[in-house]
Amino acid sequence: MTQKTAAPLSGMIYRLEDRPPPGPAILAAIQHILASIVGIVTPALIIGGVLGLGEHIPYLVAMSLFVSGVATFIQCRRFGPVGSGLLSVQGTSFAFVGAILAAGFAVKGRGGTPEDILAMIFGLCLVGCLVEIGLSRFVGRLRRIITPTVTGIVITIIGLSLVKVGFTDFAGGATAGDALGEPVNLLLGFIVVAAILALTFQRNQTVRISAIMAGLVIGFVVAALLGKVDFSSAGSGPLIALPIPFRYGIDFDLALFLPIAFIYLITAIETTGDLTANSIIAGEPVRGDLYMARIKGGILADGVNSGLAAVFNTFPNTTFSQNNGVIQMTGVASRHVGMIIAVILIVLGFFPVIGNAFLLVPKPVLGGATLVLFGTIAVAGIRILASEPIDRRKAYIMAVSFGLGLGVTLVPDATQHLPDFIRQVFATPITLSGLSAIILSLVIPEGDDAVAEPATAERPVQPA
Repeated sequence: MTQKTAAPLSGMIYRLEDRPPPGPAILAAIQHILASIVGIVTPALIIGGVLGLGEHIPYLVAMSLFVSGVATFIQCRRFGPVGSGLLSVQGTSFAFVGAILAAGFAVKGRGGTPEDILAMIFGLCLVGCLVEIGLSRFVGRLRRIITPTVTGIVITIIGLSLVKVGFTDFAGGATAGDALGEPVNLLLGFIVVAAILALTFQRNQTVRISAIMAGLVIGFVVAALLGKVDFSSAGSGPLIALPIPFRYGIDFDLALFLPIAFIYLITAIETTGDLTANSIIAGEPVRGDLYMARIKGGILADGVNSGLAAVFNTFPNTTFSQNNGVIQMTGVASRHVGMIIAVILIVLGFFPVIGNAFLLVPKPVLGGATLVLFGTIAVAGIRILASEPIDRRKAYIMAVSFGLGLGVTLVPDATQHLPDFIRQVFATPITLSGLSAIILSLVIPEGDDAVAEPATAERPVQPA
């Protein structure tokens, strides 16, 4: 079957199977880690803090890094049918936080200990991963659902919904209180954005590859000079953490399982979108057998890696969208870089004190980088949507899906009176927009009403 290959973005330096020299490869790997490490450890920090897991939090953070490294290696290296074979970084999924907290509070309400809470969470997630593993085997039969329109909508919404997170950090962070939006915070964010843009458009390839890292370093130095870096937490936490399978045991409850099972379904759609965007950016096929094999392998790896996460005492994994932005900005799509990323993350998992050092980066500095990265994710989604003619049917699918997804982002209280299960599903913009795109794609019949191209000098408007 003929493969349709996406046109690579201009200036791609290293393609999928290229082996960059050690210097550029390590630079690119470090930038992927800088772009993802906060996302990898933050769910563990949130879940541990909200559920009052106290002394267990450092270990949960360390295992998040360790499993992320193992999962990234599997995804990039590809073992048989498991893995996409793309430069795709795996990390802890934010999508599961709400359902996991609900399960944790239920156990806590019964008088359960922190160990009981973790046993239930990991048991639910271990069984839930089978949903995604099973779904991966049928992806090829769901081509009417997993279309460029659906994946483009999901990717665009992922980027646009994350922009709020990035801009919040840009202004000082969600916990900044009255300091949110202080001029010094905005200044730091703008400095990072300006540095990244200036370095990205340099002709020197090494400079371009290091643009994100250099932008963060420049922002960090300026922040330190302004007294905005808190060094008091440097070196805190345990020095070494060893992965211990089923350290807290496992438990299961069917009623608590259903919301988590549904999130695994949505995660499969998100992964499809992430891997499609990855292929678009890297100039790899987005049609045909090779593309579908990568999608099936990537979703299967998502499920397998989430199972490994439950075994090694951390939370479900998924592909990280922000790393697609790093590929686009650095011009490095080599999956061999992914293996370097994996090794570094595994090492960080054994030495959590090193990983905690990344958390010293002030929120405005991080926000300057993530704002650009999340914006490029939305652009990747738009490119997917624009890869096919947009007829009236697709236009309305996009309009309704974007309206609902952005609606719950802008007005989160709109779902507050819904039953808890429904609210957990529909209060998430990615879930709501993805489901609406799927349902509308199945309900609205296809037709030949393609939107007419605007008239030009070469194609004048025909008289009625």
